[in-house]
Amino acid sequence: MRHFSLTLLSSCVLVACGETAPHVDPVIANASCYSGGTILTGSGTAEAVVVQNTRIAYVGAAEAGWCPEDAQKTDLAGAVMMPGLVDAHAHLIGIGLREMTLNLEGTESITDLQARIKTAASEMDQDGTLYGRGWIETHWPEERFPTRADLDAVVSDRSVLIERADGHAMVANSFALKLAGITTETESPEGGAINLDTSGEPTGMLVDNAMALVSDLMPGLEQDTKREAYKIGAQLYAARGWTGIHNMSVDPDDVAMLEAMDAAGELPIRIYNSLDTRDLARVQDASPDDKVVTRAIKLYGDGALGSRGAALLKPYADDPGNEGLLTLSDEIMVVLDDAAERGIQVNTHAIGDKANRKVLNWYEESMPDGARWRVEHTQIVNPADIPRYAALGVIPSMQPSHAIGDLHFAPDRLGKFRLTGAYAWRSLIDSGARIAAGSDAPVEVGDPRIEFHAATQRTDLKGFSNEDWRREERVSAEEALKMFTLWPAYAAFQEEELGTIEVGKLADFSVFSGSLTEGEAMAAVPVMTVVNGEVVWER
Repeated sequence: MRHFSLTLLSSCVLVACGETAPHVDPVIANASCYSGGTILTGSGTAEAVVVQNTRIAYVGAAEAGWCPEDAQKTDLAGAVMMPGLVDAHAHLIGIGLREMTLNLEGTESITDLQARIKTAASEMDQDGTLYGRGWIETHWPEERFPTRADLDAVVSDRSVLIERADGHAMVANSFALKLAGITTETESPEGGAINLDTSGEPTGMLVDNAMALVSDLMPGLEQDTKREAYKIGAQLYAARGWTGIHNMSVDPDDVAMLEAMDAAGELPIRIYNSLDTRDLARVQDASPDDKVVTRAIKLYGDGALGSRGAALLKPYADDPGNEGLLTLSDEIMVVLDDAAERGIQVNTHAIGDKANRKVLNWYEESMPDGARWRVEHTQIVNPADIPRYAALGVIPSMQPSHAIGDLHFAPDRLGKFRLTGAYAWRSLIDSGARIAAGSDAPVEVGDPRIEFHAATQRTDLKGFSNEDWRREERVSAEEALKMFTLWPAYAAFQEEELGTIEVGKLADFSVFSGSLTEGEAMAAVPVMTVVNGEVVWER
């Protein structure tokens, strides 16, 4: 990491973007100065920025005297500097583990899946479960979920567990089902499903809470493994241009580890934790330098659309007997009331229109004014419920890349009549809501370029869309920038410190070779990532 400090030896004038006094007092020593590119401040553009220690000291024109002669000067060489980009919903440990385990992203078919599993089995010790994650079947030629028989055909003498990319479904081979005691007589747990074939036998597909039935077979996560996964995930995110992450579903026991890693200089980015717990006594406060903040819990209201676990007001168009799975009941009001009393933020996963309505109803009863509770994903919303987010002060936390993946199969799941209100960024913003945008990595790649493309273009990465994609729901360049900067800061109670490039705020910058907001995001590459005035990654 490279840190640029600035010592203030006497008083100086700090000016905001747009003011007419660009001069920086020459008695300021060891400044870090940025110019030579396009600087998007969040409210306009500027030519130059000066950093004093961790904070922004000057934003304005690159006129004579704006940067002290002895300052550390960085020529952006035509690149684009933005406020630090924040992924407002991702799973940091999963991002790291994806790099450390069998990564099934990009699997093209069941045959391809089998080949990858067979290769992985040949490369690992005979003992233990073979675990992989990342497959999505919606584009496979077989047009179906994988089954235990598919896995048995390549590995039958050890447990195999392969998790769908969305994290809401898993396929187990017969060996694993036997060890877990799952038979035709096993009842699905509340909020989960054991999928059965036409003869009543388990297919191996376990949806949502049913995945817990094989949890004892999952590879253990020792402390050293967790620490390495967090470190790898944070380094990868810095290299992709992210300066922060809203870290979802965090094990409360990991908070002390993350704070220790931050103190040791192992975490280049900011981390805002939502704990996977209902024990509100586990929620803590910020680390000493405020880079690791823990003030929220994460709840799960339903499953995912792809695995037909999202809770819908009407049955699935392609599965008429199925309305999905609500994984919370009215009993959660006890937790919500306690969180309201303690001042703890509540962030609840809700994908289907029934789940979104239920969560809004619960929040309406419990959420105090200014609490900034969030609905994570907000994917399928009945149009009548869209105005309720802004009216209640609820923040929709949405992932644009979900739309450009899901809209290849969402018309089949929902039918055309329910696509109005699906991934409805434009409608929610027009209603007055602030969208905190993210990626949900490792469900998605976790690349800000993909997220900006999805938000502003609403086509897949090959340029495909059709009338079902409701391209009128895409957002403007300015709105997309807010979705990954100012609005995530607001969603984390940090808008006074982060989210724009202006005097007095913390010096977090994301620098790319070109614009992410003008429809050419995928052509840009990360150049530099700055957090707290430190260059934490540089190409």
